[in-house]
Amino acid sequence: MAAGYGAWWLFTHGPDTLRRTTAIVLVMMASACAVAGTTLPLFLGARPSFARPSTSARLLILTPRPGEVIRGDPASIAVELQLEGGKVVPLSSFRLVPNEGHIHLYLDGSLVSMTSGLAARVTALPGNHELRAEFVAVDHAPFQPRVIATVTFSVRG
Repeated sequence: MAAGYGAWWLFTHGPDTLRRTTAIVLVMMASACAVAGTTLPLFLGARPSFARPSTSARLLILTPRPGEVIRGDPASIAVELQLEGGKVVPLSSFRLVPNEGHIHLYLDGSLVSMTSGLAARVTALPGNHELRAEFVAVDHAPFQPRVIATVTFSVRG
């Protein structure tokens, strides 16, 4: 607040030379920040890319099994996955590496878990359900082609 008031005072009360000099310095600093913010990521190795990375990974749902009936109201379902040709990593990043990513779990089309492992638990009410697991890149967006496994199961109270 005080810095903002000081800049306002300089522009409204200071001598013309000081106001012009301050304005020039502020414009130069803003320009330098804009240039640094645009070019520094390129020097650090970031490369803009509009294409999605590909992967040779395959994802399998081990549990629940297709058609399995699970008891509970609600039921806590153990989810076990198997990933072949890929690696689940804990950190998010904009530096995309093929075959490295995270797992997203969807129950009946709604995202219920973003995990950095191959085991999780989800909760479901009685009824028929579809569980979809997707291996996504480290930026949480899908690989191209997508790596998805789906299973249907039932919960009975």
